[in-house]
Amino acid sequence: MLVFRLLKESFLSAISSLVVNKMRTFLSLLGITIGIFAIISVFTVIDSMKKSITDSIASLGNNVVYVDKWPWEFSNDYPWWKYLNRPVPSAKECEELQQRSKKAEAIAFVATSNKTLEYRSNSAENVSIVSATEDYDKIRSFEIEKGRYFSYFESNNGSAKAIIGSTVANLLFKEINPIGKEIKLLGRKITVLGIFKKEGNGIFGNSIDNSIIIPLNYGRNIFDMRDEGLNPIIMVKAANNIEIDELKDELRGIMRSVRRLRPVEEDDFALNQASLITQGFESVFQIVDLAGLLIGGLAILVGGFGIANIMFVSVKERTKLIGIEKALGAKNYFILVQFLTESVMLSLMGGLIGLLLVYIGTILGSRAVDMDFAMSFGNVFSGVLISVVIGIVSGLAPAISASKLNPVDAINSNF
Repeated sequence: MLVFRLLKESFLSAISSLVVNKMRTFLSLLGITIGIFAIISVFTVIDSMKKSITDSIASLGNNVVYVDKWPWEFSNDYPWWKYLNRPVPSAKECEELQQRSKKAEAIAFVATSNKTLEYRSNSAENVSIVSATEDYDKIRSFEIEKGRYFSYFESNNGSAKAIIGSTVANLLFKEINPIGKEIKLLGRKITVLGIFKKEGNGIFGNSIDNSIIIPLNYGRNIFDMRDEGLNPIIMVKAANNIEIDELKDELRGIMRSVRRLRPVEEDDFALNQASLITQGFESVFQIVDLAGLLIGGLAILVGGFGIANIMFVSVKERTKLIGIEKALGAKNYFILVQFLTESVMLSLMGGLIGLLLVYIGTILGSRAVDMDFAMSFGNVFSGVLISVVIGIVSGLAPAISASKLNPVDAINSNF
């Protein structure tokens, strides 16, 4: 009961002081608000960027190996001209992998080109035309909002069918239902089978929104699949309970056999995986985290000094009142708690306003940029905790000095 009464009286005293000294309260709130807004904004943006990058990497598949000409991580010891002289993967090699691999769940050959699509008087420029074999949908994760995916017959027989992204659908068809309509690609008519669900822009530009997928055997009629400009690649998804390294070892053996490489010869292909990108970004995340901590820490430090200065002024202004309270029997700990409560309340109020501003900023940012910004519970908790800690640290010295005042000297002071 004693503790409760102490906290209650300290709270009421703090409220009274904050209301009476409106300008001082405003200045104190401003400092800590800016500090909390700065540090939580930085953490929120960093977390949102991490999530966006992680989601983009995840769309590549954590259990998928990409057989490619170029590695995603270059070695300084390997001459660049050797990479340049490597052959690109072929559909024939994809078929060999499908026949020989025992550790793959699905294997697909993919080639990509950017072209203009037309429907009546509407056009969509620079659309990614993805020519893929049947198992592409088992490796690349996506959802079809309307229509369906290719059947086995349509894929293998090279039917003039396509599944289009949401951006392409909006540009070409507006409010019209695209299913069953014919679009033109380089003068050739292709029937729309389905529409992909909107994904939003990916960090690596791997969103399917501005893409269409056509069967590889139909794409052969339009494109030369041996053209390196199409970036041909073989995607291999590991079977259940198969480690990615096991799959890579098997693929390396098959590819060396298919390309008839002697034991002394180096690989003339690359086996890439999403973790290579993740490892590359880890150091970037560490640097950005450190920068965010320094920027936010400096802002919080300024806010903390502001509260400490205001609290010292408050102690000076209320010296006589403190002397009267102590003369009437107030204990040192009561004065200490009273000023600490005021300091913590100031800091906490400023912190909550800062968090509110960050929340408003995430809403505006998400609307302005095609990226989701969101405050996590951890960031909210951190903001509140930092506010309380800064309030205690900033108010401790003024509170101690107030609690140690001599009643007689305090009453007779000129303040």
